Amino acid sequence: MLEELRVRDLGVIDDVTVAFRPGMTALTGETGAGKTLLIEALGLLLGGRADPTLVRAGSAEATVEGRFGPGTGPHPDASLFDEDDPDDGEIILGRTLVAGGRSKAWINGRMAPVTTLATTGSALVELHGQHQHRSLVHTAAQRQALDEYGGIDLAELLAARSQLRVLTDESASLGGEVDQRAREMDVLRYQIDEIRAARIEDEGEDNRLELEEDRLAEAAAHREAAAAALEALAEATVGSALDRLAEASGALAGRPPLAALEARVRGAMAELSDLSTELRSVVDTWEDDPQRLEEIRSRRQSLRELQRKYGATLGQVVAFADDARRQLDAIESREARARQLDAEVTAARDVLRAEEGRVAALRRAAAPSLAAEIQSTLRTLAMPSARFEVSVEGAGPADQVSFLLGANPGEPLLPLTKVASGGELARTMLAVRLALTSAPGVLIFDEVDAGVGGSAATAVGAALAVLGRRSQVLVVTHLAQVAAQADHQLAVLKTEQGGRTRSKVAELGGEERVVELSRMLSGRPDSETARTHARELLSGIRGTGSTTGR
Repeated sequence: MLEELRVRDLGVIDDVTVAFRPGMTALTGETGAGKTLLIEALGLLLGGRADPTLVRAGSAEATVEGRFGPGTGPHPDASLFDEDDPDDGEIILGRTLVAGGRSKAWINGRMAPVTTLATTGSALVELHGQHQHRSLVHTAAQRQALDEYGGIDLAELLAARSQLRVLTDESASLGGEVDQRAREMDVLRYQIDEIRAARIEDEGEDNRLELEEDRLAEAAAHREAAAAALEALAEATVGSALDRLAEASGALAGRPPLAALEARVRGAMAELSDLSTELRSVVDTWEDDPQRLEEIRSRRQSLRELQRKYGATLGQVVAFADDARRQLDAIESREARARQLDAEVTAARDVLRAEEGRVAALRRAAAPSLAAEIQSTLRTLAMPSARFEVSVEGAGPADQVSFLLGANPGEPLLPLTKVASGGELARTMLAVRLALTSAPGVLIFDEVDAGVGGSAATAVGAALAVLGRRSQVLVVTHLAQVAAQADHQLAVLKTEQGGRTRSKVAELGGEERVVELSRMLSGRPDSETARTHARELLSGIRGTGSTTGR
């Protein structure tokens, strides 16, 4: 609940601090005394438009602060608090208007954006005044009100939406559409098959083929060179190289000091013998093989083509195939999950459609009952010809909920945002709140009794008193029939001091309240007749027990 409001240098208000109590409180006073300024001040705490012209003449800035006690609504963003601050549930909102400058907002002593102030304030207070109607004029709030009235549980609907969102997000994270993934898999399979079909032995295969190609391409010349070398080693005119080495070995044999040299000669003889054998093999076995040469050249061309596509070396080509295989496995896994997700998404959509249909049916079923209850209440609140309708439209869960009002005979039903009369709209909000079981902690009504009198005024007061049992209700009124039904009454008084007009607020009790009601009834607070009437109003209401605290 709103426990305290302090306003400084706002219009005719110099410095006023007002304490509020639970139940219904009536704010009364003569026109121009500053009642509306108090409502303007509360509107500023709800993020309302900051008009610098409201700053009191001669002052640099105007300040509004409101202290809300525990249980009045959710806390602001936790980031606005120190971790070691004690959390006693109290919320203090503040707004400063700078003459000729921008306004500033405060939450629990910390500067905050005006939007955050508005979000926090709207959870605490619902204000209905001169073009300041909040909350219930918006479609979202009207839909929530209908759901509350009809006891419509949205948990399953919200869960179905959340599940579908999770599945569609996962599907999107798999990357690409089905056709795109199919194309990617086709390309990878082609690349893997092409490399696999080449049957690369190892990364040194091409080097070996290059040597073989060179041998086959010049086989005749290689044989001639080997024959010449062999002939040189076995020259008959001077004896073969092996014969000469044998003579050298014989000369060194049996001489221990020369044994090492003899061993080297014998090694040279063995190496020369092997060399002669290999040269003889080249001369005798290296034949021209055009078919094999063509096969080698074709093979090397195929390997070079693979290297052009997939890597500079055969090792890189093999690595490319391994990586492509891993990519293909991953995509095939995603594709399998995608097929599974398709089935899950279809099932989730079916569940969501069923939940949407259930909610839509419940909303359409509850709408006529809510409209009838509000319309019935309106006809007791000085709107005898009022027509009220709750429109439920839209696909799926029928989220397009609109409250429509035809206030007078012959007028079309219009959305509440298009209702011109502030008083009619305020009484409509009062009727709506009476039909619902929950509300923000603080409800403020200004102009609710505009154009109302007699028994209708008494009915308006009684309705506000009933609402005051559920929430803290503040009402600005000029009607004694309304004020008399309040649990508490505050009088806004205008005084002159030092040539300046100032407003102050006084809580009335006992005879003071009788005097104020007398003024409201007749304009003559000293009229004994009016005072008698005022006492009758107060005693009659006490007798009926229509308000709390009586």
